[in-house]
Amino acid sequence: MNDISKEKRILRRYVDDLYTGDEASQLFDHLQEASGSEWLDEVAAELWEESTAYASSTHLEREQAKKEARQLLKRIEHKKRTWLQRISVAVAGVAAVVLMVWGGFHYIDNLNEQSVNFTEVATSFGEKKQLTLPDGTKLVLNSCSRVRYPHRFTGDTRQVELKGQGYFQVARNEAMPFVVHADKMKIRVLGTRFDIKSYATDELVSVSVESGKVQVDLPEAMMRLTAREQVVINTLSGEYSKRKEEREIAGWIKGSLRFNSTPIRDVASELERIYNCRITFAPGQEMKGLISGEHDNQSLESVLKSLEYVNGIKYKKEGRNILLYK
Repeated sequence: MNDISKEKRILRRYVDDLYTGDEASQLFDHLQEASGSEWLDEVAAELWEESTAYASSTHLEREQAKKEARQLLKRIEHKKRTWLQRISVAVAGVAAVVLMVWGGFHYIDNLNEQSVNFTEVATSFGEKKQLTLPDGTKLVLNSCSRVRYPHRFTGDTRQVELKGQGYFQVARNEAMPFVVHADKMKIRVLGTRFDIKSYATDELVSVSVESGKVQVDLPEAMMRLTAREQVVINTLSGEYSKRKEEREIAGWIKGSLRFNSTPIRDVASELERIYNCRITFAPGQEMKGLISGEHDNQSLESVLKSLEYVNGIKYKKEGRNILLYK
């Protein structure tokens, strides 16, 4: 007899009140783990059809069914018992009891999900924000970025969503790993310091680790990084490179601009976010060069002059509008 047939048999025995203590314990475990399983659908359908035979039952029989339902509910763990007892008032018949238990687990999951409130924090052009998450994790959010996290962390992981760039100092909790969902990847840690750069408009995204260990999950790959390591992913080609990072992690917090073989259009997007300007490219001119260099706390004008001197990219500036050309 396969496992599904055995589970169906135990469930039917339980409904008929012909079961052992071990079988009841196994049944509760399966009900918690197998919400949505086809075998539950099958048994529920069978019992629903059979329950029509009870339609003409007497008031005494219905009251007895309610009593049996309440006895069943007392065996289910305490945290699920409260709402099940409320539902049990309307239960009449054996089939209803089974359907109630089966559907109840879905209800609990939805109820828990709805009861958790979320906070969303965003930054604008040229703005940075420092946050403390509910678990004590510190986060610095870079310009034009957004983070979403629950008011309290529940379950077996601490999960947040990030769009843009953020530097995390994660409070260590080995029993509850910290997971960041970014646009192109998922980062999982226990307790560490690291920087994520994942703007939806950029060609390159990256993860840089200052201390501890980080696991980076990509659509087609998974890798682990340790202190002073960085991974850069090209979102267009799908290629990635892992390298040592000798410079200070998250230098942008102190106002530093760093480019390491960065596409010119990513550079333009970075300048727009930091200096709140609008950068366009001259029509008909291809701008495919890669930019490298470091600029510490410099004005937009200084950065543009540096690009002109080093890379031969000229500019015209009118207010906040900048045209790049060769």
